[in-house]
Amino acid sequence: MYNKVYVEITNICNMNCSFCHGHSRPPKQMTMAEFSHILTQLKDKTKFIYYHLMGEPLTHPLLPDFLKLAKEKEFKSIITTNGTLLKERGGEILSAGVHKINVSLHSQENGSESEHVKYLLEVAEFAKQASNKGVIVVFRLWNNGFDGDKNDTALKVLKECFSGEWQEHRHGTKICDNIYLEYGERFEWPDKNEDIKGERFFCYGLKDQFGILSDGTVVPCCLDSDGVIELGNVFTSNVDSILNSKRATDMVKEFKSGKASEDLCKRCGFAQRFINK
Repeated sequence: MYNKVYVEITNICNMNCSFCHGHSRPPKQMTMAEFSHILTQLKDKTKFIYYHLMGEPLTHPLLPDFLKLAKEKEFKSIITTNGTLLKERGGEILSAGVHKINVSLHSQENGSESEHVKYLLEVAEFAKQASNKGVIVVFRLWNNGFDGDKNDTALKVLKECFSGEWQEHRHGTKICDNIYLEYGERFEWPDKNEDIKGERFFCYGLKDQFGILSDGTVVPCCLDSDGVIELGNVFTSNVDSILNSKRATDMVKEFKSGKASEDLCKRCGFAQRFINK
């Protein structure tokens, strides 16, 4: 059983953030039939579906239907979003049975001060509604070392909106019931054209997680934005055969011994973070 599976229901985004690696794949949105097929393939593989790789899930018109279907099949749905469409579509997804919503607050950090504050107030209002319905909301500031003044603005607005606990939690700060704040360092996306990062590597890809791109391509983790490590396709092959393929099993075996069998993994800073812990 995997801790999570990333399912990219769309690779289309409504923004062009400076920190995002982006991708070079053709634009694609999953159909209901494709998503249903994937859920069938993931039975007994995981309980947690993360709607995240590339793209903004709230741009997908069928997102509420996907959430309802996942809930019917006893999956828990976790959305990662830039938050810009929560005012418009938040009510839909709360009614559809979402389990948790991660909001990347730094997606608006390069805009004007007034627009940034307006965005933060809208996101905070949504979080209050979500919390009242028992849905977990995690605000993310994964940009340590960059744009500190923008973080100051975000924290000021949030503290004005929430007079809750603001207590340290094992994954960050607990603001109040069901609402949290996480910090993280901005990282470099792995690029097959960059230099090798080190000599030893470790990753939880294919051990605790794997990803499925919008065209059905199976990748080892959420950082393979272009499907460089294409393990197979769930629309043409069984997911068990894909995960048990030689290429996939070699990756797991090599990571256990501190090595990387794939060139992209050798250029991944995250694989260095894990080995140094």
